[in-house]
Amino acid sequence: MGKFVIEYKDARFCFRLKAMNGETIASGKSYINKRACIKAIESISKNIKNAGYLSFVPGDDPAHTVSNPKFEVSLDNNGFYTFVLKARNGEIILTSGTYKSKQGCLNGIESVRKNACEYEIIEQL
Repeated sequence: MGKFVIEYKDARFCFRLKAMNGETIASGKSYINKRACIKAIESISKNIKNAGYLSFVPGDDPAHTVSNPKFEVSLDNNGFYTFVLKARNGEIILTSGTYKSKQGCLNGIESVRKNACEYEIIEQL
């Protein structure tokens, strides 16, 4: 079971998804109120099972399109892999940290799928 940790920073609410071992898997954007933050968490949990996958990594096959919700994997200028989760409307709702390998990044996506389905919410306000 994962944990969505809600925090209040700079007059906004944000969340981090943590695995059972306490490691942060990904972070959400900030919201003006707590209800909107919780609604985003619920949306992630509801839609995560149907999320497709699209890679923007050089050498991967970008010929197909995937509708939202979807994970998008990319390689930054420093050689690190990251992913984002886009909602049905195309808005980024979850952002990963950086990974040294593509496989590590894909493992991060699977960890999100696993930990966002069954979760508890912890408020650190």
